[in-house]
Amino acid sequence: MPRVAYYYDGRPYSLLSLNKQKTNQKSLHSTDDVGAYAYAPHHPMKPHRIKMAHNLILNAGLNKKMDMLTAKRATREQMTKFHTDEYICHIAQVNQEDPETLTSGRDKSGDNRFLVGDDCPGFEGLFEFCTISAGGSIAAAKRINSGQADIAINWSGGLHHAKKREASGFCYVNDIVLAILELLRFHSRVLYIDIDIHHGDGVEEAFYTTDRVMTCSFHKFGDFFPGTGHVGDRGLGKGKGYAVNVPLKTGIDDNTYRSIFRPVINHIMSWYQPGAIVLQCGADSLAEDKLGSFNLSINGHADCVRHVKSFNVPLVVLGGGGYTIRNVARTWAFETSVCLGPHEELSLADLPYNEYMEYFGPNFKLEVPSNNMDNHNSIDYLNGIL
Repeated sequence: MPRVAYYYDGRPYSLLSLNKQKTNQKSLHSTDDVGAYAYAPHHPMKPHRIKMAHNLILNAGLNKKMDMLTAKRATREQMTKFHTDEYICHIAQVNQEDPETLTSGRDKSGDNRFLVGDDCPGFEGLFEFCTISAGGSIAAAKRINSGQADIAINWSGGLHHAKKREASGFCYVNDIVLAILELLRFHSRVLYIDIDIHHGDGVEEAFYTTDRVMTCSFHKFGDFFPGTGHVGDRGLGKGKGYAVNVPLKTGIDDNTYRSIFRPVINHIMSWYQPGAIVLQCGADSLAEDKLGSFNLSINGHADCVRHVKSFNVPLVVLGGGGYTIRNVARTWAFETSVCLGPHEELSLADLPYNEYMEYFGPNFKLEVPSNNMDNHNSIDYLNGIL
C-alpha cells in the first residue's frame, strides 16, 4: 500500500493527528476550516463541498490508513513566487476594504489593473481562503520532496485558472503552480495532468515556455470557458511540444474517456519520464454537474486516478471544479480510497453515515452514474486529435 498524506485545514477536528506508525504513507492536507468560507450568495463555487468530502472520509475510516495533516498557511512570500507583489497585496486588502474592489479589479485610485470579472467576487476571508488552499498544495509538494509520502492529497487545491496577476474562473491564487514550483526544487521534470472539464489554462500559461514541466489537459472545447486549449497549442520556445491539449465534446462517457486518456498518458509517461506528477481532479467532468456537460460516472473519473497512480511516480492529488456539491464530496472521498489502493476502495453501493446525509438522498449511495446523454465524441473526431 502506498504512503498517503492527506491535508485538510479543519483544526477543530480531533482526528487530525499525524499517524507516525504508517509504513505506507499517504498524506492529506487540511484547512482551518476551508469549508466555512463562502464566495457570494448564489455563487456556484461552494467551499462547503470540501468539508462534506472530508466528513465522508472520516466516517469511512480512511483517516486511520493515512497521515492526516494540517498545513501551514501560505505566506505572501510563497505566493509571490508566481503571482506579482501588487496582485497579492490587492487581494489581501479585500478584508479591509469594500469587497467590490476585487470584483471590479480596481484599487483606491480607480486603476483597473487586474482584469477581474464577476466570476471572482470579493468575499469575507478571501485572503485567508487563498492562503489555506495554497498552503495545503505547497505542503503536499514538500511532503513528496521529503520522501515522507508517495501520494499527497489536498482537495482544497486545484484552482487552475488563476494567472500571475489576475483572478479568473473562481480562482484567485494558483496553488497548482506553487506546488509545481516546489516540486521543481527536487525533480528535474514534473508532469501536470488536468481532468477538470475546463481547460487548465493558468497552469499551462505559467509553464508554456519550459521543458521542465509538461502539462496535459483533457477538457471541453468550443463555446465554453475559458475558450483555450486547442489541440495545436503545444508550447513555445524550449516548451514547444511540452503542452498537450485534448479538446473534447459534450457527452463523453466512461469508455470513450478511458480510450483516449490511457493512451495519451501512457505515451507521455514513456517519453517524458517525470520525477513527480500533479493530478488535478476537478469533479465538474462528472455527469449531472451544474456547470458541466460530460457524462462520466464516479468510477470513470476515478479510473484516471487509478491509472496515474499505477505508474508509482510520486503524486500530488488536488481538487478543482465541481458544482453539484453532493457529487463532488462523493467523488473526492472515493478517490481518496482509490489512492490508498485496490483493497481499500469504498463500495459505491454504500454511503458512510455522515453529518450531511440529507444531501445524498434519495439513493444514499456513493455512486454517481452516467446518464443517457448523447456522446458527441465520434471515433473519427478522437482519432483526429490524437
